[in-house]
Amino acid sequence: MGDIGAPELLIVLVVVVFLFGATKLPDLARGAGQALRIFKAETKGLREDDPKTQPPTL
Repeated sequence: MGDIGAPELLIVLVVVVFLFGATKLPDLARGAGQALRIFKAETKGLREDDPKTQPPTL
């Protein structure tokens, strides 16, 4: 249990299309991509602000 194969992914895709409709899927994907880019930028900023990851200054 826990292995996701092609049939399971296909079922999930069909359910998503039925729930949101084919016209909304590009908007959902665009929003998810934008959210992921923002999240990635914020976590990068946090790592740059972390004093543990900064090289020591002389």
